[in-house]
Amino acid sequence: MMQIADKLRLAVVGVGYLGRFHALIYSRMADVELVGVFDTDDARARSVAEEAGCAVFDSLDALLDRVDAVSVVVPTSAHLAAAAPFLARGIHVLLEKPIAANAADGAEIVRLASEHGARLQIGHVERFNAGVMALAERIRAPLYLEAQRMGSFVERATDVDVVSDLMIHDIDIILSLVGAEITAISAVGASILTEHVDIANARLEFANGAVANVVASRVSDKTTRRIRVFQARGYLSLDFVAQTIDIAAPREVAGAPRPEIVRERIQVEPVKPLDAELAAFVQCIREARPPLVDGRTGLAALEVALEVRACIQRSTDLQKRHLRGL
Repeated sequence: MMQIADKLRLAVVGVGYLGRFHALIYSRMADVELVGVFDTDDARARSVAEEAGCAVFDSLDALLDRVDAVSVVVPTSAHLAAAAPFLARGIHVLLEKPIAANAADGAEIVRLASEHGARLQIGHVERFNAGVMALAERIRAPLYLEAQRMGSFVERATDVDVVSDLMIHDIDIILSLVGAEITAISAVGASILTEHVDIANARLEFANGAVANVVASRVSDKTTRRIRVFQARGYLSLDFVAQTIDIAAPREVAGAPRPEIVRERIQVEPVKPLDAELAAFVQCIREARPPLVDGRTGLAALEVALEVRACIQRSTDLQKRHLRGL
């Protein structure tokens, strides 16, 4: 195991909008040496390197003998190609979500990490949201979950659909809270401003009887990020934006025919989720333990997201056939 006093040698592959933040956060960590950055856009790489105080590398191969770990923050379609050289050398990888563009690539990434003993963490950053962590501590056998993640349109993520961009966050959270196999998925969605699906609704049914309804939109005029959980003798609602958890639970009253509903609001102390995620990645390497969101967990979320997309495509095709028949 690496000694705590040692500095972990780290690099960032891909320093676009999100990768730049990875580099800046690592540059501020006392126990990390930000060795450098790599990006296919050399001007962008040099700009971020100057800001973060590190070197620029002109290829992935140039990094292989220089680092203990990397953050890979490239387009999803390039995840396997960018991560594979590092995983094959046993170099630890934090790979942005989703794990890959398809299940085959995702499975190969997981296999490489397992075969070569590399820690693989998938960047489902919402798992490190303080509100989500506080909510998870209070969940006991949920029966029904409802997640809403809605916001206005931004150009940054128009190369993917809203399921891969936004809904996959809540899919991952819900899978972690329920802890059971999915038995059925149904979904609908629509393209509004892009060639991809911009608004989607999915229903997930689980082997233990739990049901989840998930809505994601990037064409709404109001930002809503909330998850509601109903469980035996209790209801909890997390507002991601306000970082509050509302709880309602029954309390027996002597002599009364029914329990009274007791309500409580918890104000969660907010943290910066990306800072927490990167710190957790470094810590799991130092302590030689699995990440909170490992490769298999990321692959499971991707497989559900892919089935949601397939359901949406089937429902869209059915609607088109119906309209042609009118």
